Amino acid sequence: MSVTAESPSLVETVAGLSVEQLAQEFGTPLYVYDAAVIAERIAELAAFDVVRFAQKACSNLAVLDLVRRHGGMVDAVSAGEIHRALRAGYQPGFHEPPQIVYTADIFDRQALDMVAELEIPVNCGSPDMIDQYGARCPGRGITLRVNPGFGHGHSQKTNTGGQQSKHGIWHEQLGECVERAAKSNVSIAGLHMHIGSGTDLEHLSQVCGAMEKAALSIGDSIHSISAGGGLSTPYRAGDKRVDVAAYYELWNATRKKLADAFGHPVSLEIEPGRYLSAESGALIAEIRAVKRMGDNLFYVVDAGFNNLARPILYGAYHPMAICPAGGPRGSVGEKHDVIIGGPLCESGDIFTQEEGGFVQARPLPPAEVGDYLIIGCAGAYGAVMGSNYNSKPLAAEVLVEDGQAHLVRERQSLDDLVRGERIPGE
Repeated sequence: MSVTAESPSLVETVAGLSVEQLAQEFGTPLYVYDAAVIAERIAELAAFDVVRFAQKACSNLAVLDLVRRHGGMVDAVSAGEIHRALRAGYQPGFHEPPQIVYTADIFDRQALDMVAELEIPVNCGSPDMIDQYGARCPGRGITLRVNPGFGHGHSQKTNTGGQQSKHGIWHEQLGECVERAAKSNVSIAGLHMHIGSGTDLEHLSQVCGAMEKAALSIGDSIHSISAGGGLSTPYRAGDKRVDVAAYYELWNATRKKLADAFGHPVSLEIEPGRYLSAESGALIAEIRAVKRMGDNLFYVVDAGFNNLARPILYGAYHPMAICPAGGPRGSVGEKHDVIIGGPLCESGDIFTQEEGGFVQARPLPPAEVGDYLIIGCAGAYGAVMGSNYNSKPLAAEVLVEDGQAHLVRERQSLDDLVRGERIPGE
């Protein structure tokens, strides 16, 4: 099983394999990804012409390869992500559809060099990118990421629309961008809109109208539209799963209107990140201390916000479960209110907190040192946001496919931590 919003609070397996055996073989903290879940999510989106994975959610090469094998394309937001996509078997170039698209609000110099030399299609998020790209790559086509003037998300920090967001080209500047493109001898072949991560169907549906208006203002050079990402993931019991079929119908209706207006087919893309990978992933940590602090009971584990930053960044909720070492014990159904903390020398290193840093206890079964805590729905914005804070090595990562556990990232060694550092004179 994968630890999801509806999982029991006592589990023995993740992705069908023993938690204890995984921990003993690969150590902790340990990320485990269930390949079957990612494949299932891709299949759910098959009505869209293109499913383009926003790899920033989970960019391990094995995950990218898995997405590719199941027909997904990939989005890259940096030179490093272009490199990852190439290493995972994606091909550069202006294919139909392109296998790799670079989407960002700027070109750093390395990224501009790579998209120019490798012929990587570009989705421009700033007017200045049009000029810079045109100077290097005249005659090519581009797409534009448009900020429709509104946004929404599970946290203000994941809201990517509206005038407080840095993302995209402001919708009122589209006319100026058409002029810039003409001067730079590049054509505007498509539009992309993304208003935030974890938003709801009502807000997502508002983007359809904004897309139609923007596309009609540019004209029949538009051959593709992208619905962006933001599809919600159920983290808590009772969270509703997004109605993918209803969402597709909204966008398909917009696509049909544009195709009729332009007199040619218009491709419809979707760009999921978290939706594909979140529920596939679990972070396994070992409980290393059980302690009382006044009225509060703490389980302190060997994973911290250096491994999973979403709780400290967004107050994000993750489902949790306990796996007793050596098998079940105690009364079935017994629970205590527990605060889950990590090992870092930071008071904010708490996994059970709300946005603003307010600590919340979580009802969990009794546990002892040596038992395991499993943090579910950790396959998106988990390992990719890992750091070496407190000189902690990055966690190992394992992909489970067809019942087999594959080590897809080795745990960093202590020598890896200081690799590249130099003491002057040595």
